[in-house]
Amino acid sequence: GNIGADAVAKSPPDGYTLLMATLAQLTNNPGLYPNMPFDMEKDLAPVSIAATSPGAVVVHPSVPATTLKELIALAKTRPGKLNFSSTGNGSANHLAGELFKMLAHIDMQHVPYKGGGPALNAVVGGEVEVIIISLPLSLPFMKAGRLRALALSAPKRAALWPQLPTTAEAGLPGLESSSGPAMLAPGGTPKAIIGRLHAEVVKALTSPKLREQFVAQGLDVIANTPEEFAAYVRSETARWTKVIKVSKVKVD
Repeated sequence: GNIGADAVAKSPPDGYTLLMATLAQLTNNPGLYPNMPFDMEKDLAPVSIAATSPGAVVVHPSVPATTLKELIALAKTRPGKLNFSSTGNGSANHLAGELFKMLAHIDMQHVPYKGGGPALNAVVGGEVEVIIISLPLSLPFMKAGRLRALALSAPKRAALWPQLPTTAEAGLPGLESSSGPAMLAPGGTPKAIIGRLHAEVVKALTSPKLREQFVAQGLDVIANTPEEFAAYVRSETARWTKVIKVSKVKVD
């Protein structure tokens, strides 16, 4: 992600070279990589967040917890015994797990895997008890009874699984870990070009056909303004940088 972002950051600010990045990449990497070759805020110009995908706290069915509060209580009776998987050190679901530990005051062991498939399959197979991962990815296993979702780590419930409460509703406000695709241009791109790009993004995202495809994949269409996008990145970068420092997360 940093390699692609660096290439865009060093490109001519003419609107012809753009970056499609994940929100996790934009908000997590500044805290993970202290020596990045570019400044995320100064060298990239936000256009719009296209959509977000909510995460969910998911467990293997053998875990004796049917609610988030029960999982927290279980973890407190077994400090350091429960494991949570991720797609690797410093990944979005690794940091979400660390945030969960911080907010709930529990101790779980992190088990990194090489990608989302292996990390999710580890929970499906019972190798690991817990994962915080995109709801659409885990939904087929939930429907088949092979995974149990306890709460949605997002500010509102999801249309794909409306009976699932948010983490705030489940008693743990602050545990939010949504991500999704977003568009940026090189820093210094003229406002007129940013405005044109933003208008075209909004036009595309409000088309019924594209919106239908996004919703089918469990994505909430956002299409916010460059100013709203920039404010989001600033606040989320501060939040995740704190998690990284407190948890002493390293990507090596």
